Amino acid sequence: MKVIDVHNLSFGYGTKQVLNNVSFSLQQGRILGLLGPNGVGKSTLINILTGFLEADSGSVFIFGESYNKQSVKSKRRTGYLIEGHIQYTFMNVTEAEKFYSRFYPKWNFDLYNSYISNAKIGLKQKIGTMSRGQRSKVALAIIMAQNPDLLILDDFSMGLDPVYRQMFINDLSDYARTNEKTVLATSHIIQDMEKLVDDVAIMDYNDFMTPLSLTDFKLNHKELGSNLDDIFVNLFIDKI
Repeated sequence: MKVIDVHNLSFGYGTKQVLNNVSFSLQQGRILGLLGPNGVGKSTLINILTGFLEADSGSVFIFGESYNKQSVKSKRRTGYLIEGHIQYTFMNVTEAEKFYSRFYPKWNFDLYNSYISNAKIGLKQKIGTMSRGQRSKVALAIIMAQNPDLLILDDFSMGLDPVYRQMFINDLSDYARTNEKTVLATSHIIQDMEKLVDDVAIMDYNDFMTPLSLTDFKLNHKELGSNLDDIFVNLFIDKI
C-alpha cells in the first residue's frame, strides 16, 4: 500500500523554483530518509505533504486522499514533527498531554509519561522554561504518544544529546518495524539516518533523486565512500 504518493509536484516562492516535477511514493512499513543540503526544499516538500503549503502543480496523496482534502480521520493517522520542534510554550508537560491527547484517539499515556520520565523532565515544568534539548524531547514524546501510522519528522535530532538520539532512533526503529508504521524523516546528522532508514532519497537544487533502498544507494555510489555520511559529503562538497 502506498502511504505517500507524489506525482510531478512543483512549487516556487515567487520566481524562485524550489521543487520541480518531484515524483515518488512511500510504501507502508518503510522508513525513508530525505537528505540534502540546506535550502534545497526538504522542509518545503514536507510542508506540502502535511497541507501547510499549496503546490503550484502536481498531485499528492496521503492514505489515498488528496493532501489538501484529507479527512479528519486520515489526518489523525499522521504525526508531524516540525523543524525547530515548535510547541505551546505556555503549557507545562501535563497540560501539553491533556491538550494533544484530545485530538488522537489512540494516544498512549504510558508511552508519553515514559519518555518524559526518561528525559528527567518534571510534569509541571513549563515548556517555555526548557532548554532546546528538553523541548525536543517533549516534542518526540508527543509525536510517539499519538501512535500514528505515518510519522513525518523534519530534522528530528535537532537539540538532542547523543545518548537520547540513539535511544530515540532505537525506539522509532522498533516501533515502526514491529507495527508496520511508515516514516519519512530528515536529519543533518547523516550517521543517525544510516542507523534508521530503509530507503534514501536525495534532494539537490531543483532536482530529486528517486528513492532507493539504502543497500542499493550505497552500492550505486560506492566510489564516493563506504558509508552514507561520506557519500553525502562527496556528492555535495563541490556544490556548497
